[in-house]
Amino acid sequence: METTKIVFATGNRGKLREASEILGESFELFTPMDYGLTDDIPETGTTLEENSLQKAEYIHERLHCNCFADDTGLEVDALGGAPGVYTARYAGESKDFGKNMDKVLSELEALENQDYTTTRKARFRSVVTLILDGQIHQFEGIMDGTIAREKSGRGGFGYDPIFIPDEYPGLTAADISEEEKNEISHRGKALRAMAAFLHSCHPERPSCHSERSEGSES
Repeated sequence: METTKIVFATGNRGKLREASEILGESFELFTPMDYGLTDDIPETGTTLEENSLQKAEYIHERLHCNCFADDTGLEVDALGGAPGVYTARYAGESKDFGKNMDKVLSELEALENQDYTTTRKARFRSVVTLILDGQIHQFEGIMDGTIAREKSGRGGFGYDPIFIPDEYPGLTAADISEEEKNEISHRGKALRAMAAFLHSCHPERPSCHSERSEGSES
């Protein structure tokens, strides 16, 4: 079966696996590393939309191929929408999600000690930017939920152990299966919207013009 080759601007294997499962067998996904590009992609925007676009353009300018990038933020109402664009580095540049989660839990607990009516309402929001034949397209996905009082679950990645999706009361995103999470996830919704767009416009089967690195992982 002929597949569409496309580069996903990520080094996160969990996100790559999620995208592959959602897009299906019609798409063959690669990472920048597969083409020998190991740079840290800049993320200097002040919104998810800006960061997503910046990452996609960075890959497109260097590999000259169709590609997409996402930027995702955890937005906690009681924290004024934080961590937001600082989701990955909320507790520092080390991008340690254990510390990130601890900081969110600690800040919410401190607020609740001051005001017992403090809400734990939160959402994950993803913006995916697709550059297809030089044209830019953006897609958004949102998963609503609340912040748990403690970490739970062994699945998922990122903040999943402290995020309770509205669809699964009492369970964190790390407690449910990967398939269940993909059905409701913010990134999943944005990726499905992108996949629907790709199928609807029937683009030519594109591939990168750059040569892949020898011995790279496919």
